[in-house]
Amino acid sequence: MSAPNIRVILADDHAVVRAGLRAVLGAAPDIDVIGEASNGTEAVQLAGTLDPDVVVMDLTMDGMDGATATREIVGKHLRARVLVLTMHAEEDYLIPVLEAGAAGYLMKNAADRELVDAVRTVARGDMFIRPSAAKILAQGVTKKDPLNADRTRFERLTDREQNVLRLTAQGYSAPEIGERLFISPKTVDTYKQRIGDKLGLTHRAEYIAFALKLGLLTE
Repeated sequence: MSAPNIRVILADDHAVVRAGLRAVLGAAPDIDVIGEASNGTEAVQLAGTLDPDVVVMDLTMDGMDGATATREIVGKHLRARVLVLTMHAEEDYLIPVLEAGAAGYLMKNAADRELVDAVRTVARGDMFIRPSAAKILAQGVTKKDPLNADRTRFERLTDREQNVLRLTAQGYSAPEIGERLFISPKTVDTYKQRIGDKLGLTHRAEYIAFALKLGLLTE
């Protein structure tokens, strides 16, 4: 028994664009376009009443925009997954759209070549994002995480340097750290010098502040 066709709603404020998208998807034997919306409000309503598998969502529409509509659909826990189809480059909207709950992002200038594959990908529960957008996602994570730079600096320390940093922050003296790590106090001081060169930490208070910020004292 064959799987049921993928049920799709198109949301775009231009009727000509919707007609073009319907033609592209209509050529696929496993996809049915079951409804059209001219703005975000209509898209949310249709997603609730028609129970589609995928909503192909434009971002820039009068009234409720596509990002808000996406958030509404996801917030209502509807079955539909949202594939954003827009003229805007990923650099401008990819991160906010994914945060809103979209399952995919495709630019309109690639719709004739990739829309069918994107709809199928999203419908089966996967994410659809162009490989070239991976760098944008990585940059977005870095910008969102203010501690990312400090974590990266910590991870560049050797295992022994990381241990010396933790123990120093916990209040152990150089001789006590030496006993725990089976090294001499002088070697501990050498590691502290390296930590200072790499992280700019000199006083124990700075060690404590750095360790607390990264949650190292709770590990």
